[in-house]
Amino acid sequence: MKNHDIVIVLVHEIYGVNEHMKYMEERLSRLGIDIICPNLLHEEISYSYKEEEIAYENFTQNIGFEDGMKQVNQVVAELKQKYKRVGVVGFSIGATISWLYSENQMCDFVIGCYGSRIRNYVDVEPTCPTLLIFANEEKAFDVHKLVDVLEKKGHSFLEVRNFEGTHGFMDPFSDNYNDLTSKQALRCIDEFVQKQLSASFL
Repeated sequence: MKNHDIVIVLVHEIYGVNEHMKYMEERLSRLGIDIICPNLLHEEISYSYKEEEIAYENFTQNIGFEDGMKQVNQVVAELKQKYKRVGVVGFSIGATISWLYSENQMCDFVIGCYGSRIRNYVDVEPTCPTLLIFANEEKAFDVHKLVDVLEKKGHSFLEVRNFEGTHGFMDPFSDNYNDLTSKQALRCIDEFVQKQLSASFL
């Protein structure tokens, strides 16, 4: 039975609405809530993982975090007319967009999974319950240093979790998929969302 008082906006990676996003959409919907995954790229076909460089260039040149934020904001504003609570869940660049959006008071909760560029926005102050999930290995930056910086901020709304693996460890369609820690992270997400479901009844 679905709880139609709450909805999640799922924010994709640079590749668009690919198989991983469809998997996560189905996976999250098992919690009994509605899931909306807007296509920020406005392209029917998603990029393959072999097209990472092309996909990244397309995102940085044609969308970027600012436009991505605007698109998510428009979706959330529309959903707020229909739902009591709206959460934003993102992966990679989608996680960074979600993290930036945690300051927006229209948002009721945020989950961001391995958002590498969060390191450029450590001064964000969440105004809603926010869960950040990181892999403990990242090629582009020192994830342990980032986690330490975020935890020292002492934000009352922020929970940071670190799991064994590399970027994309929760994606069953990625070479970096880690079955064990993916299940652990998904369980963590489920528990976090369940808290938000409980809060919607208060």
